Amino acid sequence: MSSISDSPSSVPDNGIHERDQSLTRAQLGVLFGTVLIVALCGIVYELLIASVSSYLLGDSVLQFSITIGIFMFAMGIGSFITRCVRTQLIARFVAIETTIAIVGGISAPLLFYSFPLATLYKPMMYLLILLIGILVGLEIPIITRIIERSGGLRRSLADVLALDYLGALVGAIAFPLFLLPSLGLFRVSFGVGLLNAGIAVINIIVFREHLRRPILAILSGIASVIVLLFLLLMSSTLVSHAEGLLYADEIIFRKQSPYQRIVLTRGVTDKIHRLYLDGHLQFSEKDEYRYHESLVHPIMSIPGRKSKVLILGGGDGMAARELLKYPSITHIDLVDLDPAVTSLCSTLPKLAQLNNQSLDHPKLTLHHTDAMNYLRHQNQTYDRVIIDLPDPHNEALSKLYSVEFYRLLSQSLTDDGVFVTQSTSPWVTRKSYWSIADTIEAAGFTIQSYHVSIPSFGIWGFHMGGRSDPIPHGLDSKIERRFLNPTMLSNAFEFSDDMTRIEGGINSLFEPILYLMYLKELNS
Repeated sequence: MSSISDSPSSVPDNGIHERDQSLTRAQLGVLFGTVLIVALCGIVYELLIASVSSYLLGDSVLQFSITIGIFMFAMGIGSFITRCVRTQLIARFVAIETTIAIVGGISAPLLFYSFPLATLYKPMMYLLILLIGILVGLEIPIITRIIERSGGLRRSLADVLALDYLGALVGAIAFPLFLLPSLGLFRVSFGVGLLNAGIAVINIIVFREHLRRPILAILSGIASVIVLLFLLLMSSTLVSHAEGLLYADEIIFRKQSPYQRIVLTRGVTDKIHRLYLDGHLQFSEKDEYRYHESLVHPIMSIPGRKSKVLILGGGDGMAARELLKYPSITHIDLVDLDPAVTSLCSTLPKLAQLNNQSLDHPKLTLHHTDAMNYLRHQNQTYDRVIIDLPDPHNEALSKLYSVEFYRLLSQSLTDDGVFVTQSTSPWVTRKSYWSIADTIEAAGFTIQSYHVSIPSFGIWGFHMGGRSDPIPHGLDSKIERRFLNPTMLSNAFEFSDDMTRIEGGINSLFEPILYLMYLKELNS
């Protein structure tokens, strides 16, 4: 890498080393293109760190806010430091580019590998944000001063900032829509780092006559390209190893969809399959029937029409499997945001066997859209609605436990229609559980609350809602069940003193209290 030591103070602050010549039009074009690329890379590094932290720590609003805030502050530090950079601007610029390529390129893997060491993760996260932010903050002022010589300060600043904002826009759009779904976190990290390193090498070659040690600079740039290219080629192995540290069982399927990280594991000794979404357990093959029987059969024991049913969530097909045991059902609409989940659970033989191929049943229609969106735009009514959504561990899920959501749901129910929602644990997240009850009642429903024991989850709770009291009138003895019986159902509505109702508060789109309450209880 080229030397970045200061020249004697007698050298004028003209932005270029004394050996430098005026920049050609082609060289200016390279610099302007570089501005666009480095801005794209910078925003992607920022989004990568926030996404990894959201995946590993939860609470995406907090993680993105912290990342953006520290990153912007660090960029300010970098910009301030450039006041001390007076000479050899091109040499310093390519050194910064090479450094940021390596640091940014390995940022996602570093975070994953530091996560098992609980005390190391946050310091590592803050360090990476600060380093990358400072380096990005150094880039633009230095490029501006280099270009200034050929275009004047006003023009060079306007051009550089315009391209910088454009690059940031392209990166911000490309990351969630194309990069993350198609490449995954590790490949994006290595790939964008490689792009950064490639740009550094191009600048070294184009401006070699302006560098004191061009050969050393080229060798350094090529070395960074080789390292990142090697890591990119090894990314599948690295992902398998890093993700294996997060799960005790063997990972047999992994996919980054546009919406979430999907991981399916199989126990090394018990051969039990478990499905995780963004690191949260969705079901275990060993006891999923306990959960799904408790979700479906109590509401199906309430008198009234039971021919048309809506499932919100439930992309694994297990709730549909239980519903299809009832001959009275003529049609099921299943709404799940992520086609990758329904595809996995309908095509993987083990999962299709578990859900009894319910996702391919002629009575069932799949809709891949947001649950709230579906309720807002459809004009049908349903006799029963089963809400089988993940816990409200982020703001996107919290809206599906809001008073506005339940009011929308009311419009989709027949006059005697009822619904049930899984509602977290009244033992572990007691306040959150009863907050969901408060919210449902605020939407105008009468509720019945109950809970069961599920070994993989512990004590788990549900709420049933209707326009009148939704009281089960006995389980259908003709329906096959492995867990739920009349005695257990009767006992499920009784809560011990340490789980009885407390005030939780009403969750709404305008005051989303639930997900913060849930995370606080979960981590306390």
